[in-house]
Amino acid sequence: MRPFDAWHRVSTVAEQVNMAGPTPDVARASPLFLTEPEIRRGIELLYFGYSHLTRAIDAGLADQGLGRAHHRALYFIARKPDLAVGELLQLLAITKQALNRVLTELTARGLVETRTGDRDRRQRLLKLTDHGASLERQLYGALSARLAAAYSNAGQTAVGGFWAVLEGLIPVSERPRIAGLGR
Repeated sequence: MRPFDAWHRVSTVAEQVNMAGPTPDVARASPLFLTEPEIRRGIELLYFGYSHLTRAIDAGLADQGLGRAHHRALYFIARKPDLAVGELLQLLAITKQALNRVLTELTARGLVETRTGDRDRRQRLLKLTDHGASLERQLYGALSARLAAAYSNAGQTAVGGFWAVLEGLIPVSERPRIAGLGR
């Protein structure tokens, strides 16, 4: 089965994302942005925004018999080829048992391959196969299109502010590991 034959059913990004721009109450926060209603609004927007973003790939994942946990593993392995299993555990903040289940399925489907570490033979390094890389690129494409449309509607200043808020949610001790993904 080819990865994501179901993608042809996905409508255009313009249909999936409200292209009219942000609603007025979203575009400008209250000067009292630390009050309970404002914080609750932020929590709700984070929840529903992420929920709608990931729905862009749910049907395709389901067609493959995969879920969001599989996608998260594929994403981070794609970001950092030869990622150690231990590092993936830290990034995903899940149990070894949960990760083992996901990696076993991805490996059995020919999406991920493992090899032993060069310096430490006990280390298992993860890399996407060509099939896995193709699938991850398709998933990224669907997410990227939605996020790019939202970024475009919000504008550069809003995007920078959004990143600053999200980074502020991450403990300072974890930020270098996350920053290292792009290298």
